[in-house]
Amino acid sequence: MSGNLSLLHELGRLGQSVWFDNISRALIASGDLGKLIDLGVTGLTSNPSIFEKAVSGSADYDESMLRFVNDGMDTEQVFEALAIEDIRSAADLLMPIYDRTKGADGYASLEVNPHLAADTDGTVSEGLRIFKALGRPNVMIKVPATPEGMPAIASLLEAGVNVNATLIFSLDAYNQVSDAYIRGLEARRRAGGDVSRVASVASFFVSRVDSAVDGLIDARAGEDRRELSTLKGKAAIANAKLAYQDFKSTFGGERFAELRSAGAMVQRPLWASTSTKDPSYSDVMYVESLIGRDTVNTLPDATLDAFVDHGSASETLDRDADAARDAVATLEAAGISMDAVTSKLLADGVKAFADAYDQLVANIDVKRQRLITAD
Repeated sequence: MSGNLSLLHELGRLGQSVWFDNISRALIASGDLGKLIDLGVTGLTSNPSIFEKAVSGSADYDESMLRFVNDGMDTEQVFEALAIEDIRSAADLLMPIYDRTKGADGYASLEVNPHLAADTDGTVSEGLRIFKALGRPNVMIKVPATPEGMPAIASLLEAGVNVNATLIFSLDAYNQVSDAYIRGLEARRRAGGDVSRVASVASFFVSRVDSAVDGLIDARAGEDRRELSTLKGKAAIANAKLAYQDFKSTFGGERFAELRSAGAMVQRPLWASTSTKDPSYSDVMYVESLIGRDTVNTLPDATLDAFVDHGSASETLDRDADAARDAVATLEAAGISMDAVTSKLLADGVKAFADAYDQLVANIDVKRQRLITAD
């Protein structure tokens, strides 16, 4: 990584944390994650797709895998044990940040089984179990922001589990997640629990919105397409900026004030899916356009490298909120429904993570059988 490394620290001064959207055994063992933390990365996110690439694409996990197989674990238990080892190691590296910020930052996230996305009770049970198994205060359990996920998010927070609410695409889902956070902390406080060290982020997905909306614009014909073409590459950032306005309203309002006085932290918006999918767009547009206080941007390797190499840092999230509203209103008036777009993206996202999980488990099973035979 080369370029202006102080940019990451500049984002920190502007109130935004940079988390790394990747994990692998090699990243930890080589010291590379430690180096990223030294450069200003303050957290880490994972998902089934990331683990699928890490575990299936190397032999780095074979030694641990054999040990777990010999302990009698089945395939899914082997994956969970491998993931827990990695997330614990990442959390340990991030612990000085967690301590320094008094629990405001320095988290590593692990997702519940994506097949539980429509199972509230199953998600709560798994979230509690995995959080306990991880045994670190600076881990977050990722829960998809499905209708069934909302009450699970509130229940886990009430129980003192840190939650990363993921796969948020719509403003409505974002506001439901904010409400679930507040409800969870209110219930915890009523029960006499401490709300000052329960943390949460709301992972709002960005680039996939542009991919979907741009495709709908390109499908139009003639003058209609020409008129809407100026909004290509604008919907995702507009959507995120409106979510940030809702964040400020919710967490600056009366309802949250009582929790804040009890020491509760705000639930920070986290910008996810920040790699640019369209090569004609700037490869740092979803970083530079979404910089604001009390937020997180989680960056994959290439986007982090690009931002450090040629990005710039200034507070941009609060700019042009009216233009963001106008952009969304224009799309809606043209018959491009953001609700329809984001509903499909949520369904597709849940399926993609479930498919990645299934592929990962299948690959581990093949390796498991091979290790048993070799042993």
